[in-house]
Amino acid sequence: MTTTSKAADSPPRLEVSGLTVTFGGLTALDDVSFTVADGETVALIGPNGAGKTTVFNAVCGLVRARRGRVRVDGAPAPSAPTGLLGAGVSRTLQGLGLFDRLTVLENVLVPLTSTGGRARRVAGRRDPDDVGAARETLDGLGLADLAAVPAGTLPYPDRKRVALARALVTRPRLLLLDEPAGGLGAADIDRLAGTVRDVAGDGCSVLLVEHHVDFVTDVADRVVVLDFGHVIASGTPEQVRRDPAVEEAYLGVPAPPLVEPVETGSAGVSTSSTSDSPRVEPVETGSPRVEPVETKGTSGETA
Repeated sequence: MTTTSKAADSPPRLEVSGLTVTFGGLTALDDVSFTVADGETVALIGPNGAGKTTVFNAVCGLVRARRGRVRVDGAPAPSAPTGLLGAGVSRTLQGLGLFDRLTVLENVLVPLTSTGGRARRVAGRRDPDDVGAARETLDGLGLADLAAVPAGTLPYPDRKRVALARALVTRPRLLLLDEPAGGLGAADIDRLAGTVRDVAGDGCSVLLVEHHVDFVTDVADRVVVLDFGHVIASGTPEQVRRDPAVEEAYLGVPAPPLVEPVETGSAGVSTSSTSDSPRVEPVETGSPRVEPVETKGTSGETA
């Protein structure tokens, strides 16, 4: 896939500015801002429920923002998913969304046969140009030999590649990948990383949501970290990895001990191991000593 580089002073491929999305009384995104440049790969990470998928849905016109804006190549992003292909945007789904009874080739042809809202067929047959583009995409992902195989019979890693081929066949300028490494083994993740780098190298911008930190570190130019709908960090993978806020919210840090270790004396009373802590002296635990009381007379009055 070959694209033409944009001029240095042109707008970013994707611009998200002050994006706020609410669902009833819940604020899913609060003043989220970031950009994706031409040919850049940006990873959106964060704990579950941080708002990552909501960002994707806002870019694709599936949810309406309360405030802020989303622009693609300087123009407002489509207000509905039907406008994505025309804007040069393509997306994969966590659930893949393949048609199991269709062949691999037929699945990849789906976005081409509906581009621009018209069925691209010639005399009842598929457009030869579309078929050629689909086969070329399959070949680039190592799927050419599976073109005639029903998608539902394939193992999961191959189905993931078919979904990626379907997203790439339209030659998008902006590719959205929703957890592309999920459920893959090490060899398939390495292959996927190579594909993402090739796509970006051809000038396509990539925005991906992913929990696989090593994969993110391998392919991303920049990382944007969300937590509870807020951007808490942004920078290179190494910068983000060292950010204390990210360690606490996402990567995890060792929790401090709740109680400092203590030594116990022979009397069973804890004494602190540090010199700054107050010292508790042991107390004898025998029966309390009671002084005898003299009584005077039969009335029981004390002397």
